[in-house]
Amino acid sequence: MSFLSWDPVGVGPLAAPADDGPGNPWFSWQYVRDNAGALGDALEFHAGLTARAVLLALVVALPLAVLAYWIKPLTGPILALSGVLYTIPSLALLALLAPAVGTTTDTSVLIALVLYALLVLVRNALTGLTQVPDEVRDAATGMGYGRFGRLLRVELPLALPGIMTGLRLATVSTVALVTVGSLIGQGGLGDLILGGFRNNFYKAEIVTGSVLCLALALVLDLLLAGVGRLLTPWARRRAS
Repeated sequence: MSFLSWDPVGVGPLAAPADDGPGNPWFSWQYVRDNAGALGDALEFHAGLTARAVLLALVVALPLAVLAYWIKPLTGPILALSGVLYTIPSLALLALLAPAVGTTTDTSVLIALVLYALLVLVRNALTGLTQVPDEVRDAATGMGYGRFGRLLRVELPLALPGIMTGLRLATVSTVALVTVGSLIGQGGLGDLILGGFRNNFYKAEIVTGSVLCLALALVLDLLLAGVGRLLTPWARRRAS
């Protein structure tokens, strides 16, 4: 029996291991060696799509959080809208976007990922801003800072721990959600997982894609945790 699956990034079919224990092992180093190039391309695509989605979501979420912070009556509608978007099933959202945007690029998957990341980013950024002490805001106002100056020089820096927490949560969840794009051939490592199911439950392909997806989420989370520690040295001193 031949186990073959089409590589999602267009480099050709993925080959099953020639001889590595049972015919359908849970993991196969031979499979990894034979498909190292395709696995690397899938991992690169997955990481790139995750990074673009989270960055775009952050660009949209921060102004929304600031707007909700400045204009209190807008807080409820903004959080409600982002919450509604988050509750839409990923399969349904992709099914709605793909025909309108097309399936030849990752645009429809990117839009869906941005919409899903908004709730986490808006909530955490808004929480960080509202936790800035009143006396700090009053002191900044007394020093002559206007609304924008106070936001950029005082409030956003003090809200960074909350923003970074939201960024980490959004990144990890986005790594997982990218796999849904495999339904239209734009799922990165998810294409490997789905391909394994389509190819008579080929375990090595499923496990390899799953392990790489988990490893990517852990690496990105640790990277962002390190960046957060570098950007908020006062938080480390306060914790110690």
